[in-house]
Amino acid sequence: MRRPVALRLQAALGTLALAAAAGVVLTMPETASAAAGGATGYATQNGGTTGGAGGQTVRATTGTAIHQALCGRASSSTPIVIEVEGTINHGNTSKVSGDSCNTAADKIELKQISNVTIVGVGSGAVFDQLGIHIRESSNIIIQNVTVRNVKKSGSPTSNGGDAIGMESDVRNVWVDHSTLEASGGESEGYDGLFDMKANTQYVTLSYSVLRNSGRGGLIGSSESDRSNGYITFHHNLYENIDSRAPLLRGGTAHMYNNHYVSLNKSGINSRAGAKAKVDNNYFEDSKDVLGTFYTDEAGSWQVSGNIYDNVTWSERSGDNNPAGPDPQSNTSVSIPYSYTLDDASCVPSVVSATAGANKGLKVSDGSCTPQSPDPTDPTDPTDPTDPTDPDPTDPPSGTNLSIGAGSDGSSKASGTSYGNVRDGDLGTYWSPVGTTGSVSVKWSSAQTIGKINIREAAGSEGTIGSYRVLNHDTGAVLASGSGAGVIAFSPVSLEKITFEITGASGTPRIAEFETYGG
Repeated sequence: MRRPVALRLQAALGTLALAAAAGVVLTMPETASAAAGGATGYATQNGGTTGGAGGQTVRATTGTAIHQALCGRASSSTPIVIEVEGTINHGNTSKVSGDSCNTAADKIELKQISNVTIVGVGSGAVFDQLGIHIRESSNIIIQNVTVRNVKKSGSPTSNGGDAIGMESDVRNVWVDHSTLEASGGESEGYDGLFDMKANTQYVTLSYSVLRNSGRGGLIGSSESDRSNGYITFHHNLYENIDSRAPLLRGGTAHMYNNHYVSLNKSGINSRAGAKAKVDNNYFEDSKDVLGTFYTDEAGSWQVSGNIYDNVTWSERSGDNNPAGPDPQSNTSVSIPYSYTLDDASCVPSVVSATAGANKGLKVSDGSCTPQSPDPTDPTDPTDPTDPTDPDPTDPPSGTNLSIGAGSDGSSKASGTSYGNVRDGDLGTYWSPVGTTGSVSVKWSSAQTIGKINIREAAGSEGTIGSYRVLNHDTGAVLASGSGAGVIAFSPVSLEKITFEITGASGTPRIAEFETYGG
């Protein structure tokens, strides 16, 4: 008999814990580019889903910075692309107020807004124990992110326990190339990975991984919540899920080219008048992968081209009505958009190569061969021709605005001071605790800054590896690259600028953090 998700996790979590304790890097994520290829499935209907296309692009490394970006827009519908890098958690996610936002401290809140893209970039975006909540909103894209271990009970709690949750008149959401994962079921404090309720429509979940959870997700919170629907699930991996892959109450859903592995109790649960079109999926090592379960209010399905590999089926009785052992269609579903099916036999390999965050946004064109997005996408922050890279032949000129300013940072090693980076003395310096950290220069009123010069102390030249320059007011990334020296970017008005060291060959020593107008 297959064990529930919590028991199956113990060995895997032990391995991960050992790796984390040793500081082992298990994977090297690839860089993402925002919304490569455009929306698919039902998210293309009802006017389409474009997210923040055409709007400003900002960079955020904290949940507060994400909220600041939303609140800094001219209106709640002004398009914006928020590039996220780093770990977003309770410690760095605060409520931010403004006319163009409605945020909360315990979750990433996309409430009463529209035209937003959140995309993981660089070394990856992880929402750790912090869910993404979409409410009364439309035209939202979430791409290339990991959301993990969101709890509804225990500590800390967030978003009702949903990794991504949508409710109350939500329209046109595309979640793509993301990883949604828990570490157990309801008894361990977790709820759904991908939930939609209270009139949520025109949603696509594509090329994503949902794993290690008691509940994959639902469409409709109760038998009477039947206003949800028009949902597409394609090229996703459902792995080690007890049930709800998904649970569908009313409405229409289209599932194609998904790989389902270890659905421990039940899988696609179509009930309360729902219709599910189930095409060319690969079900493996699972139980009762399709049917109406835990209710006498039946749903229906249209099936075609699926493969059932080591799938077991229970007996039909009472409120347990599996579609197998020989699933047959009992309804007809018309799909309004175009799509190309991969053969079910290659779905495991295609999904393995494409699904989840940090896979390079690879997709399939129906040929069973993963395709990469355009490598010259202008949103790729690792473009080797990035004009913000430091140019050692371009010395700064004008007044060093750091002299007389204030300063602070993330940490300071014993015997060093933040003030040493703005005193004009190359003999004094600031060092972080360890090899990474950040130091900021700040003013009481906004200054226009277009260039900085990072001078390493004597004997430590070349220690600084990768860096980012941040507009601390908004969280936007002004520049990124490697090595100290002069760093130029488009001039921006701000009160605080931060130099963040993200990689180094030893303990950095910054003698001066000079700032210039342009």
